Amino acid sequence: MLNLVVLIGFAVAMLGIGWLARSRVSDVEDFVVAGRRLGLPLATSTVLATWFGAGTLLVAADEVREHGLRAAALDPIGSGLCLILAGVLLAGPLWRRKLTTLSDFYRDAFGPRAETASAVLMVPGYLGWIAAQFSALGALLVLVAGLDPTVALLAAAAVGIGYTLLGGMWAVTLTDAVQVVLMIVGLVVLAGVVLLQVGGGDAWLGLGEIWANTPEEHRIWIPAGAAGVAWTSALLAGALGNLPGQDLAQRVFAARSARVAIWACVGAGVLYLLLGGIPVLLALGADSVAPDLGEGSVLAVLASATLHPAVALVFTLTVASAVLSTIDSAILAPATVIARNGAARFLPETVGMHRLAILGVGVASLIIAALGEDAYALLEASYEVTMVSLLVPLLGGLYWPRGERACLAAMAVGTGLWAVHLVQGFSGEPWEGFFGSGWPMGLCCTVLAGVVYVGFGAANGGGEA
Repeated sequence: MLNLVVLIGFAVAMLGIGWLARSRVSDVEDFVVAGRRLGLPLATSTVLATWFGAGTLLVAADEVREHGLRAAALDPIGSGLCLILAGVLLAGPLWRRKLTTLSDFYRDAFGPRAETASAVLMVPGYLGWIAAQFSALGALLVLVAGLDPTVALLAAAAVGIGYTLLGGMWAVTLTDAVQVVLMIVGLVVLAGVVLLQVGGGDAWLGLGEIWANTPEEHRIWIPAGAAGVAWTSALLAGALGNLPGQDLAQRVFAARSARVAIWACVGAGVLYLLLGGIPVLLALGADSVAPDLGEGSVLAVLASATLHPAVALVFTLTVASAVLSTIDSAILAPATVIARNGAARFLPETVGMHRLAILGVGVASLIIAALGEDAYALLEASYEVTMVSLLVPLLGGLYWPRGERACLAAMAVGTGLWAVHLVQGFSGEPWEGFFGSGWPMGLCCTVLAGVVYVGFGAANGGGEA
């Protein structure tokens, strides 16, 4: 009963913040990019909250427990490096263009057909990703509050859609700031309790005990041989895969200045690596704390095994915050693209149009989630299409613009090869990477898209097609 009451209070607080954020919204720019007024603290917290989700807290920890430190290549190391690279390579040049969406960039750099293609490629993957988050939060509500699964799924969607609908980017940013604090507190509390328990009251001794009890093969950060190739490919996929994401770009556009945009990304990346190290540490120490841990998410089981029920509730709020901070950003990003780069071509762009797009994205994702995992797995997998189709034109448009044909050719090659791989993968016959075992198709498709872009660019002599 206490769990349900606290979670209801948390949901009401998030909706209340969304309601208060309405007072900051006077036009479209306020709604979609917070009036470009975010200072460094808010910009950093919203970038971090968008990235640091349930995958880092739960899935990455489970992978590290099973495979050791090498499993951290994708997350948190790759994801943290992605944010740092975004700050170094993208934030400044993108902010100076005063855009609202990444599709705006493709239009300005390559033309209206590139704008349309980027929007079509960008939106579907978000729907599957949102559906997965709705399902994850619904499952948490079923577990800790005993809700009916259907009611839990509807409640998860209602809260995530609700406050995003009310205040747009301002609501997302302000709730992200609260959720980041809850995530940090929950992780630090859980880590402190585990280290003290393992070290008999001495946290530093507990850290040493965890390392001493970690099997030798699980201490390896970077493996050799074929495993090293797989590690490198995972690192590169994590570091490059989400660079062309509207959710990240929207936070860059919302910053007060180019300097704030750059340091918000870099700072969030550094914080991501530091905070992401906590689940990694806890995963290594799980068997020392609870030898009979058994099945289930390692952090969730650790929390229930080591924490007082009242403190374990803090960890529940940590997971809920991580999921919600992902949901709101994932809803706002495609909705902004749909409204600005789709509907606004035919109708005046208004805040109401953007709210309608948010509602449409949220409801569509809820329907996909209700249909079950098989329904949203394909769309969630298409989230990777942004890397293979949009990364090369994004970097090319910023640093080596070579016309619309080069852009569209790179998009077509990356998307086409990935689509064939996706279909074959779902039929049970995935391709092996072009560069040998261990290199994922996503990375191979991106490299080939880059070759095509350079080839078309050289043929056109740098001129517009």
